Amino acid sequence: MIHFVGPCLFLLLTVGLIVPAAGGMEYERDVLPGSGGEVAVTFIGHGSLMLEYQGKVIHIDPYSRVADYAQLPKADIILLTHHHQDHLDETALNLIRTPATEVVLTEKCAERIDGGLVMDNGDERTVQNISIAAVPAYNIVHRRGSGELFHPRGEGNGYVLSLGGIRIYIAGDTENTPEMKALRDIDYAFLPMNLPYTMTPEMAADAALAFRPRVLYPYHYGETDPNELTALLKDAKDIKVRIRAMR
Repeated sequence: MIHFVGPCLFLLLTVGLIVPAAGGMEYERDVLPGSGGEVAVTFIGHGSLMLEYQGKVIHIDPYSRVADYAQLPKADIILLTHHHQDHLDETALNLIRTPATEVVLTEKCAERIDGGLVMDNGDERTVQNISIAAVPAYNIVHRRGSGELFHPRGEGNGYVLSLGGIRIYIAGDTENTPEMKALRDIDYAFLPMNLPYTMTPEMAADAALAFRPRVLYPYHYGETDPNELTALLKDAKDIKVRIRAMR
């Protein structure tokens, strides 16, 4: 099934379903066209995504609670945004990691995972011919009862991937930071709304209006209603909000 999104062919999306996991679970899948080739995105759930590009498989924050990773394709690249258990799940990671897999991760993740490529906030690397930039991911407002931020600055990454002629921003666990709002030329963005740990819909809308991705996917949204974000951005005609099953 083909959907035209926005005013130009560049934002053509092919939407389908795959059934890769045990128990007959179905995952939504969008194919994003780019000048350098298509990028397929599989929406696994929570903060977990799978990208496929030119035969390469990229897993983001694999998490055993949302999939049987033994049934999913092995990874060429794994991106870990931070060290919390629902993002750094060693069981899931080991099921898709091979000796050739490149694991891109934070310094805190490297305390538990050997052999990865550590990227600090602001770093840029080329991994298997894919450009990856690490964007700071942290809280500004939301805190634990102790007063500590849920995600302190410097511990987590979001990632901007440049592939297929498009730029994809996967924010990780973060709020609407100045670094996020300063991003430019983002074609597809994944922003979290998992309260109280990440952004409210108002924070996500504020960020989107600042850096204006062409397509915005709310993800890792827990019990937050993603339709609230759609309503907040209803007048931003250049930003298309697309909702997938990423609770």
